[in-house]
Amino acid sequence: MELRFVSLPSEEEALDAYSQAVITVAERLSPSVANVRLRRGGGSAVVITPDGFMLTSAHVVARTRGGRASFVDGRELEFEVVGTDPLSDLAVLRAEGGELVPAELGDAENLRVGQLVVAIGNPHGFTGSVTAGVVSALGRSLPTRSGANVRIVDNVIQTDAALNPGNSGGALADGRGRVIGINTAVAGVGLGLAVPINTATRKIVGALMTEGRFRRAYLGIAGGPRPLPPRLARKLGRAAGVEIVQVVEGGPADRAGMRPEDLIVELDGTPIEGMDELQRVVVSELIGRAVPAKVVREGRERELELVPAELDG
Repeated sequence: MELRFVSLPSEEEALDAYSQAVITVAERLSPSVANVRLRRGGGSAVVITPDGFMLTSAHVVARTRGGRASFVDGRELEFEVVGTDPLSDLAVLRAEGGELVPAELGDAENLRVGQLVVAIGNPHGFTGSVTAGVVSALGRSLPTRSGANVRIVDNVIQTDAALNPGNSGGALADGRGRVIGINTAVAGVGLGLAVPINTATRKIVGALMTEGRFRRAYLGIAGGPRPLPPRLARKLGRAAGVEIVQVVEGGPADRAGMRPEDLIVELDGTPIEGMDELQRVVVSELIGRAVPAKVVREGRERELELVPAELDG
């Protein structure tokens, strides 16, 4: 029997392959990442269409209507804020003038822990900032606020790629140069977070481009997860529901007859075990529509009907 030996790449060769991957991504994406300058601070943005639409973090352009965008080729363009959504920390800008180089948007749903990612920002205008690392965790949550409204951004990407000052709003890319996240926060030393590019955020971006805002449905409750009694858990085939802690007077839940201590176990035909499921179900399509809800009150199931309103702010 003939033995065949497979030679492994040397440390130098492996490092060179890693370097080459990062260099390729940087060269591909740097022309698509702009520095955005405002009266108060600034950050980065990612070009997503040739005619000037750019994606950034909502906190970067909070309380402003526009500014100037600089690119690595030396161009400086005025931009306006088309729409912001603080509850996802995403915003869309529109730069004057065309023929920009758009980045390719990927899909964060396919990411794996340990995968190479490259963070590209433009904190200075004419020279991009590039750092590389790996996906260190998936499924993280990021609390956001808009006025009195608090929401959790689901499936945030955690990476050890260093995020330097001014990189908020820049691109987090995979090894093929596709943008799979928008860098949003530095959570600590060696820890960066990015809002993922996925089906949910693409929908938000599309709405910001066309309407300047993203509509969300509103139930008018505060709550949290709570285990179901064993008998009901067996009957319903789930372990928990959302306990209502507070009902906003005059809100949709109040008008539907929901009370504190009720357990929401189903909404619009979808099983509810926690706030994540509830947030995913309460979408703009439910605004103004009568929606069936199932709650557990004093150990008994009740069928209610509520009409979600539109969330202000």
